[in-house]
Amino acid sequence: MLNYNEFGTGPTLLIAHGLYGSARNWGVIAKRLSDTRHVVVVDMRNHGDSPRFETHSYPEMANDLAEVIEHIGAPVDVLGHSMGGKASMALALTRPELVRSLISGDIAPVSYAHSQGHFLDAMRAVDLSTVSRRSDASAQLEAQGVSAELQSFFTQSLDISTKAWKLNFDALADDMDKILSFPTLSGSYDGPTLFLSGAESDYVTHDHRPIIKPLFPNARFAKIPETGHWLHSERPRAFEAAVRTYLDAVSTQA
Repeated sequence: MLNYNEFGTGPTLLIAHGLYGSARNWGVIAKRLSDTRHVVVVDMRNHGDSPRFETHSYPEMANDLAEVIEHIGAPVDVLGHSMGGKASMALALTRPELVRSLISGDIAPVSYAHSQGHFLDAMRAVDLSTVSRRSDASAQLEAQGVSAELQSFFTQSLDISTKAWKLNFDALADDMDKILSFPTLSGSYDGPTLFLSGAESDYVTHDHRPIIKPLFPNARFAKIPETGHWLHSERPRAFEAAVRTYLDAVSTQA
């Protein structure tokens, strides 16, 4: 089963991180949201302290999440960012009884052309033998053109003590086409759904709505101003407020 961290008590919110992320990236937001709910943050397969597999597809990731939810108790609210958002959508479409409500963070159920492979190459190029603290790795990532914000994000997946990345680069590289796409799934999820995106990101556009609505007929859309794709790390307080407001509204309507 996936590794997960949990905080607080109350209705359960499960958080699924994006590509190259980990539960650690979400620790601050999870702790803040845990004042009113039980927050469970997973390491997705091939990330963090979760098991390593040779494959990395959305049906598999959805099954991973379902296993955790069945273990902790269903139904739960599910928040997924980017890759985690697609995995959460696949979960909602295939196991709707496990999902009380869904929040998709800056991702749509579509295929994307802009690859994240160059970030994988940048991390692989870091000479770990010269790294004794995260700032050493950040400096090497900066030399490869990685922004300061993403340097901090990526190096949270670096285990300094073992000089190793907590990422299965081979599996992620081999299945990058699956990560960028979205599987064809039958049915729909008619529970409360929020597509929360960055106003400066092009990952969720108005043109995607004819694809989203048949799958998620109760979908609503919101944008966080002055924010790109990594909205939870770029503007964490605004992101937290939007998530909290939506979940509180869903609870009131239930």
